[in-house]
Amino acid sequence: MDTHGSTSGDAGAYGDGPGSGPPVPPNGPGAEAGSGPPPYQGQDQDQDQDQRQDQGAAHRQDAAGPAVGLGISQRMYLPAGAGAQDLHAILTVHVDGIDEAAATGAAAGADGPPLAEVLVVDCSVSMNVPEKKIHAARQAAVTALKALPDGTPFAIVKGTHHAVTVYPPSGPMRPASAATRAEAALAVYAMQAGGGTCVGNWLDLAGTLLAEQSAPIPHVLMLTDGRNEHDDRNPLAAVLDTWQGRFLCDAWGIGKDWDAQVLVDVTTRLHGSADAVHDESELPSAYAALVERLLAKPLPELEIRVTPSPGSRLRYLRQMFPNELILPQTATETATGAAVAFTTRAWGNEVRRYQLCLTVDPEGRALDEDLQAAVVEVVAPGSRFRPAGGHPPGPGELRLPPAKPCRVRWTDDPVPALTGNEEDEHFEKHRRLGDTAGRAAEAFRVGQREAAVRLLGIAVMLAHELNAHRQLAELQRIVEIRDPANGNVVLREGVTRDAFEHLITASTHTTHGPTSDGLPGGDLQVRPVAGLVGCPKCRAPIPSNAKFCPHCRHRLTPRVEAP
Repeated sequence: MDTHGSTSGDAGAYGDGPGSGPPVPPNGPGAEAGSGPPPYQGQDQDQDQDQRQDQGAAHRQDAAGPAVGLGISQRMYLPAGAGAQDLHAILTVHVDGIDEAAATGAAAGADGPPLAEVLVVDCSVSMNVPEKKIHAARQAAVTALKALPDGTPFAIVKGTHHAVTVYPPSGPMRPASAATRAEAALAVYAMQAGGGTCVGNWLDLAGTLLAEQSAPIPHVLMLTDGRNEHDDRNPLAAVLDTWQGRFLCDAWGIGKDWDAQVLVDVTTRLHGSADAVHDESELPSAYAALVERLLAKPLPELEIRVTPSPGSRLRYLRQMFPNELILPQTATETATGAAVAFTTRAWGNEVRRYQLCLTVDPEGRALDEDLQAAVVEVVAPGSRFRPAGGHPPGPGELRLPPAKPCRVRWTDDPVPALTGNEEDEHFEKHRRLGDTAGRAAEAFRVGQREAAVRLLGIAVMLAHELNAHRQLAELQRIVEIRDPANGNVVLREGVTRDAFEHLITASTHTTHGPTSDGLPGGDLQVRPVAGLVGCPKCRAPIPSNAKFCPHCRHRLTPRVEAP
C-alpha cells in the first residue's frame, strides 16, 4: 500500500483549505472485570499508560507557568517527475504545567466556573431490558453529579424520541451545590424508561441549554443502549452541523443493542470520545473517572493555524491521537498570509497528534533544496491563561511555541523519494484497523462468517503491529488468537453482534506511535518507514517497504492489507 497516496480520497470528507501565503520571515514566529476471555497475553502496558509515559516525558519548563509545545515530523522527499502530489506531516502538540497554573494565578483570575455540564440519559423502553440498565444509568448520572465542583452549571436531560429537561424543572441550568445535587438526584431516580430513541433531539436540547452558559468548556455526557430509530424527527447529521465546535460530547454505549456508529459519528464531530462498558455495574465508576479527567482540562481551546505557501494547497488536518476527530475550521489571517485555523478543545497536561496533508506542485521548483510548503503555529484564543510576554512567564501566563515550517525537497533520486514516515504509516494502520473492524462487523451481521474471520485476522495483525492492546482485548472476545503476527484466529462460539460494536468503538482510540527521540514535543526528525535493503535481483539499495525496485523495476512481495 502506498501510504502517502492512500488518503487522496478523503478530500471531500475533510475539505480543502483556502489560500497561500509568503514564507516565514527569518525572525518571524517561530482486562475487563467479570465474564469473558482473559486479557491479551502479549500486552505489557495499556494505551493509557503509554499516554501517561508520553506526558511524563514532555519537556519541562524551567520557568513557572504552563507551556505548549509543537513538533513536526514528515516525509520531505518527493519525486519531481510525478507532478503535484500529497505531502504528509505528523504534528505533535503537548501542554505541560497547566495544573500548577490552574491552581494559582489563572484560576484566581477566572470569571466563573470553567465547566458547564449536561447529562443526557437514554430512557427509551429498551433500558428496562434488563431493568438493571436503567438502574445503572441513574446511578452513573448521580455519581457524575457528585463529582462536579460547586458552582458548576448543570442540567439533566431525559432522552426518548423526545428530549426533556428533568432538572432543573424550569429555567436555566443550576449551579452545583449540596442542595441542587440532592434535588437533581431525586429527579434522576424518578426517571422511568419508555418510548423510542432520537439522538438528534437529545443533543439539540443539550446544545440549547449550554448556549445560555458562559463557561469556556461546555460539555455533554451522553449514554444510550439503542439505535437512533427515530432520526426522522430531528436528523442527527443536521444537528451535528449546527452544534459542531460549540460544545464537547462524550458518548457511551451500554447493553446489547446500541449502535457504535452513532457514538462514533457524534464524538468525531463534537470533539469527544466514544466508549462503552461490558457490564452495567462498571458504568458509575467509568463516569466518575471521565468527569475527573475533564476537570483536569482547564485550558478551553487551542487553535492550530496552517498557512500554505505559494504552490501548496491545504487538503486537511485531522486529530489522530488519542482518538480520531474531525476539527472545525475557519479561514483566518496570520502574519504570514491567509491561513486555516483548526479548533481543538479542552486541554490539560496531555499530548495530541495530528495528520496534516498538503498538495504540493514541483512546477518551477528547484531540485534538492529544502522548500517551505506551509507554516504551522499554535495559538490560544480567548484563553483565561494570558500569552507570555517577553519576560519569564508567570503562574497565569501560557508559553506558546514558535511557528514552524513544513518542508518539501523535490528530487529525481528514486531512493529517498520512496522512503516514508514511520509515524504517518502508524496512523494509516490505525485507519485500516478501524475500516477492517467495521467490515468484519458487517460480514458477521449478514452471515458471512468466513469473510468475517478473514477480516478479523487482518485486524488482529494490524492491532498486534500497533501494540493496540485495547483493540486486541476486544478482538480476543470475538476470536481465539492463535498467531497474532500472521492473523491466525478462530471465531469463538456464541459471539453476538454487540461484541463487534465494542470493537468498532475501541478502534476509534489510537496509540501514540513512534517518534525519533521518544519525546512528544520538540523538533522531530524524519525517519523512513524501514531501512534500506538490497534488491533481490539487481542488489541496488532500496527501501525495505518498496513495492518494486526503482532501478531494475523488479516487483517485490506486497505487504498484507485489508482487501
